[in-house]
Amino acid sequence: MLQLRRLDHAQTILASASPRRAALLRQLGIPFLVDDAVVVDERFMVSESPGPAVERLARQKAQAGAERHPAADIVIAGDTVVVIDQQVLGKPENPKAAELMLFRLAGREHEVVTGFAVMSGGNIVSGVETTLVGIRQLEPTEITAYVATGEPLDKAGAYAAQGRGALLVAGISGDYHNVVGLPLFRLGLALRQLGWTVL
Repeated sequence: MLQLRRLDHAQTILASASPRRAALLRQLGIPFLVDDAVVVDERFMVSESPGPAVERLARQKAQAGAERHPAADIVIAGDTVVVIDQQVLGKPENPKAAELMLFRLAGREHEVVTGFAVMSGGNIVSGVETTLVGIRQLEPTEITAYVATGEPLDKAGAYAAQGRGALLVAGISGDYHNVVGLPLFRLGLALRQLGWTVL
């Protein structure tokens, strides 16, 4: 039987500027440090589909984090996009762009695709998780009011399912935590594969 090491005393780095991902790790009780200065080129390659792209970016972020923190036991990274009509919706550039995204999502289903990567001891485990999210029909005044809160402006797809945006979500099929920014179930499996456990 594999002898797993607990994360309690491991030096764990979250290579991400996302406060949502940090909140998810805190929810698990994992002690960690945030490195929000890890920067990679997040542009997709020509003809690259969302799944392979976000996994590649997550791996690059984890590797960059490991290079910046050579003494770290574990480095965790992720990359999330919203996909509708086979088109990727990133973070809106301004309030008007956020409104246009929400008009497009309203009354329809879309995919939230997250690539994740965990690096430990020179080894890396990564994957992709996709969750289907339905947004209810929205009145123009609701969209304007929601954008005015400022919440959508740094979120892929211009909404936050864990915030006021929860009022827009009609249903979720799949991993809710994936919509927030990290598929915790898959993350736990990746950690176990590398010899670590939270429990």
